[in-house]
Amino acid sequence: MLKQLKKSLDKGLETVTALVMGLLVLDVVWQVITRFVLKNPSNWTEELATYLLIWVGLLGAGVALRRRAHLGIDYFVLRLDPKSQFISAVIAALFVTGFAVAVLLVGGIQLVSLTFKLGQTAPATGIKLGYVYLAVPISGFFIVMYGLEILAEAMAKLNQLKKTG
Repeated sequence: MLKQLKKSLDKGLETVTALVMGLLVLDVVWQVITRFVLKNPSNWTEELATYLLIWVGLLGAGVALRRRAHLGIDYFVLRLDPKSQFISAVIAALFVTGFAVAVLLVGGIQLVSLTFKLGQTAPATGIKLGYVYLAVPISGFFIVMYGLEILAEAMAKLNQLKKTG
């Protein structure tokens, strides 16, 4: 059951990220059309593009972590022995997960709560900024989930290595 829930969450994250990316493309295309073809630029498209980019970037970070596709500099790590590579990967996963808990999840929840409490809205679109900032704790949740998954896989690998000698 837990695997099915995780699979649904994975699929949901990828679907929402793709939809937001599609909206971003449509928004930017509309901005180009109104600016260069109609000679009357929309006043809200640039602001909306900024907010959609925030969502795509943060949700995409979760997708990338799940796929182990984050940009990394592995020049030095690949020159280490397998045990040191393993330790390096565990330390990196601990840092990523710790950052996601402290900054994205806890800090993001505080940011969203404060923003809604203050009633801040975007000037051109009128969107409540709390909805924009919801991307922070939501991405934090997914990054923590995937970080813990990476750590669990590492511990399983370590236990298997101990059994085989």
